[in-house]
Amino acid sequence: MPRMTIERTETSPRVDPSTTSGEREALEQWLDFHRATLAQKCEGLDDAQLRTPSAPPSELSLLDLVRHMAEVENGWFRNVLGAEKAGWVYSTEEDLDRDFHPGEEDTFEEALATWQEQIAHARTLAAAHDLDHVAEGGHHSGKRYNLRWIYLHMIEEYARHNGHADLIRERIDGATGD
Repeated sequence: MPRMTIERTETSPRVDPSTTSGEREALEQWLDFHRATLAQKCEGLDDAQLRTPSAPPSELSLLDLVRHMAEVENGWFRNVLGAEKAGWVYSTEEDLDRDFHPGEEDTFEEALATWQEQIAHARTLAAAHDLDHVAEGGHHSGKRYNLRWIYLHMIEEYARHNGHADLIRERIDGATGD
């Protein structure tokens, strides 16, 4: 299969982070860069392709990654930073990893909309605090986290999963790109 390069489009604008920005701006730019990268990896695929697992024995798909990142955005920003006690987006007591186990009724359109809603809410919550603000919300670890740590963790989380997304997309249709 020939290799293709994913082109930037208007539906997933991805802006390279500035090389001279201050700390907060850099953190926000890198997080947005990685959010846009995941969206870009999903562009142009149909439902079956978005559900295509990476490689046995893994069942990880692009749909799973979008659902997972909606869950992660919700957890760190709404539940921890915002102390909203919003609960889970997809997971349940019976299936703590339900974000990775979509049913036939679960659609990419819903997952994408939910993920984008979580991102928008995360931006609003983060804008209300400085980087040293220690989150009021509880975390299952019992530790407390400042916004700087949350930003860094989110960048790490997206970077790791974007590596997965890159390999999954290449397996689906040969498309590669950073």
